[in-house]
Amino acid sequence: MTSSVKLTSTRQRWERYLTTILIVVGLLLIIWFGMRSAVSTIRVWRTGLQPGVTDVEAIRGWMTIPYIGQAFGVPEEYLFETLGIPAEGNRRKSLGKLNREYAYGERGAILKRLKAAIRHYQTEQPERTRGAP
Repeated sequence: MTSSVKLTSTRQRWERYLTTILIVVGLLLIIWFGMRSAVSTIRVWRTGLQPGVTDVEAIRGWMTIPYIGQAFGVPEEYLFETLGIPAEGNRRKSLGKLNREYAYGERGAILKRLKAAIRHYQTEQPERTRGAP
């Protein structure tokens, strides 16, 4: 009987250890992904991009062309066409990734061309970009 009691208490002890470890791992994962979410939210807030914003210097490499098109009131088709990048398969890619794929290592080339395209569109179509949604 005593060996059975020892076996049960050892098993219960291991179950408690395992439960504690799993809870700690779960909490660490919650903290990790919570921090990542908070950092991403702060990054978006710091850019200050609101609909109708005209300061192209607020554009960052993590942004996508559809996001920028909506924020600046410029059609994304125009931006893709001006950059010489096919829209198909590239709508969800960041400017940094597009730069690596289409600028062949020229640092910031896509970003520079995108800013120039937006400025050009804003001078040609000022009434469309002023009241951007």
